[in-house]
Amino acid sequence: MFTGIIEAMGRVEKVESDGSNRHFCFASPLSNELKVDQSISHNGVCLTVTKADSKFHWVTAVDETLIRSNLGSLMEGDMVNLERCMLANGRFDGHIVQGHVDHIGTCVSIKDVHGSWLFDFEYAESSGNITVEKGSISINGVSLTCFDSKKNGFTVAIIPYTFHHTNFRQLGQGGTANLEFDVLGKYIQKIVGTAR
Repeated sequence: MFTGIIEAMGRVEKVESDGSNRHFCFASPLSNELKVDQSISHNGVCLTVTKADSKFHWVTAVDETLIRSNLGSLMEGDMVNLERCMLANGRFDGHIVQGHVDHIGTCVSIKDVHGSWLFDFEYAESSGNITVEKGSISINGVSLTCFDSKKNGFTVAIIPYTFHHTNFRQLGQGGTANLEFDVLGKYIQKIVGTAR
């Protein structure tokens, strides 16, 4: 489990295809602290470390992960948001993030509001996922609060710290991001839908 509080950014050093799987090599400030079998969030996707040394770590993404997330479009030089799994005795600063991306959303507009930025996102209404006003959303692994919530979209406000310490600064209009909707909301929606 994660909290959506990004610890560092990682740079894609190498991408290798192996059947329907894809192996990624990342360089990051966290790489030297990682161990094989450890879970770490990459742009909001929970992946298992398969190899690590003092400078790099490797993970593998299966076909289902590549289809549901933007990891399939990663190229050498791209930057991803990284977060290690939550410690049992740590502070819960964000919200419950499972690292299970629901699908890809599209950034439809970015507004500079003199000190922060407003990012508008859209997603497929047919997915059945919802956001609620002032509810939680994970975007590329970052825990954020939604507003202007509608059937197929929402807005988030990005403060300068988040903008400069995550890959939001590289996300342009028309760019894609991994969306994980609030797990509590998904369970409630499922229960309500079944009760009808």
